[in-house]
Amino acid sequence: MPALPKLKGQRVLITGAGSGLGRALAQGFAAAGWRVACSDVRLDAAQQTASDLAAGGASSLALALDVRSEAGFADVVAEVQKAWGGIDVLVNNAGVATAGTVADSPIEQWRFVLDINLLGCVRGARAVIPLMKAQGAGRIVNVASFAGIANPPALASYNVSKAAVISLSETLRSELAGDGIGVSVAAPSFFKTDLLNSGRGEIADAAHSTAPQMQRIVERLMDKASVSAADVAGDIFDAVQNERFLVITHAEARKQALIKRYAPEMFFRMALKSTAAFLAKRT
Repeated sequence: MPALPKLKGQRVLITGAGSGLGRALAQGFAAAGWRVACSDVRLDAAQQTASDLAAGGASSLALALDVRSEAGFADVVAEVQKAWGGIDVLVNNAGVATAGTVADSPIEQWRFVLDINLLGCVRGARAVIPLMKAQGAGRIVNVASFAGIANPPALASYNVSKAAVISLSETLRSELAGDGIGVSVAAPSFFKTDLLNSGRGEIADAAHSTAPQMQRIVERLMDKASVSAADVAGDIFDAVQNERFLVITHAEARKQALIKRYAPEMFFRMALKSTAAFLAKRT
């Protein structure tokens, strides 16, 4: 397959840029001299990120975007195109956390998390593909999670949403290979972020209501994580620069992914052992 065209405009649109990994991504791209369009469901949060970037001398935009709206995505892409003439990279970062088993998680929770985590990426890709095809170059970055590879218990709807993002990314990679558009997917393990406490009541309810024990375990894992949002953002930026597809930031997660691929039954036994204490408390 021929090499992809080099990205020349250095224009990036990031969803969920108002906090956490999205903000770290915005800072990383800006530090490298990129123009950064910061979108978020909370306009004030996007404005704060954009203001911080501008204070450091970067060119930035702040845009309100609910990734559940196809029209909203179209409007945001049009605004960035009007301001800067195009978009070189879209980072579909916006996402929510949910917890609960398959048996316990209500269908409403499944609809909620899939609408944001999966269909948000679908809407984003659909919004930029025509523009990137016209440019003859571009890259779509989808932020998944190692949960979509490991599939730990009691994170059912979250696991499935992130596994689907990985599948979507592989599909896009094949479909867009002849159009000069690259695709990357990031599958970070736990790192310090505010994903579980985004400040939106509906997200908090969906994340916490069905599995409070698992939510506490996830919070402890995040608190103990040695990898920061800035580390994950740096790895994603490197993937954009070097046209890498799969980004698994954590060394231990990369090891686990290899075990699962080549010794799936061993991985399953390891996963059962590591989650035995939680499973015992749940029953």
